[in-house]
Amino acid sequence: MAEQMVLSLMDEQNGVGYIRLNRPGKKNALSVALLQELVHEIRTLAANEALRCLVLEAAGDTFCAGRDLHDMRAHERKRVRFSDDSGTAMSVVKALRAAPQITIASVQGYCLGGGFVLMAACDLAVVAEDAKVGMPEILRGSYGRSATPTLFHSRIPMKHAFLIQLTGENISGAEAARMGLASISTPAAELINTTRELANKIASRNAVALEHAKIAAYTEVDLPFDAATKVDETISHRMRFYTDPLSDVEGYLKSQKGGTNATYVKPDEN
Repeated sequence: MAEQMVLSLMDEQNGVGYIRLNRPGKKNALSVALLQELVHEIRTLAANEALRCLVLEAAGDTFCAGRDLHDMRAHERKRVRFSDDSGTAMSVVKALRAAPQITIASVQGYCLGGGFVLMAACDLAVVAEDAKVGMPEILRGSYGRSATPTLFHSRIPMKHAFLIQLTGENISGAEAARMGLASISTPAAELINTTRELANKIASRNAVALEHAKIAAYTEVDLPFDAATKVDETISHRMRFYTDPLSDVEGYLKSQKGGTNATYVKPDEN
C-alpha cells in the first residue's frame, strides 16, 4: 500500500490541527495526487469545531521544493476547463482561506514555487532562519502561475516582489520575515517549538472571534477605507450574534493591571 502523502493530527485539547506533507524522499514536491489529498485533509480538519488553528508542516529537511514537474508535465497536456483549479496549488490556497481556523505554515529548508504558494496562502508563517524561499519558475520559462498572485497579494513592496519573481534567486527565511513574507523567523532547531507555541497561543482565543478576525481582514483589505469601515460594522454585528466580547469585563481589566497581559483567556473560551 502506498504511503500517505499527507498526514494529519488533531490536538483537540489545545484546539490545534496539524497537517503534514509526507513525501520527504521527493522533497515534498507537489504532485496532483498530493494536492488532492492536501485539500481533503484541510477541509476535514476545517470542519472540526474543536480546532481553532491549523498548522501546515512538512516531513524531512524541506518544506516543499515546488510542483512535481514530471507529474505536472503529464497533467498539463490534458485539456481542462477555464477556472478549474482541482489538482493545483490554487485549490489549496482556496481551502486554506475558506477554513474558519487561523492557518500557520511551519517552514524549513527549501520553500520554492508551489511551496511558496502554500506558505503565502496561510494566515501566518514561521520560517527557519536558514530556509531558502523563492520562485524558480522564471528559470524554466514561466512567470509562476499561482505563486504570482499570492506573492503580489502578500503586500510586500512591488520592487521586492518583482525581484523574487524575475530573478529566480532564493532569499533566506530571515530575509523573508524582514520583508514581510513570513511572520517570524527562528533558528531551525527551534522551529517546531516556536510554531507550536504560537499555534497554542492563538488557539486559546475565542473561536468565533478568530474566525471573524480572518473574515474581516480578507474582506476589508482591498476596500477603500470608508467601505471597509461599513463592512467591518456588519461583520462585528455578525460576530456578536455568536459570542459576547464583553462577558468578562471585570476579569479582563483585572488581568491587565500593570500592562498588557496576553496570557488572559476568557472564562467561556473552552
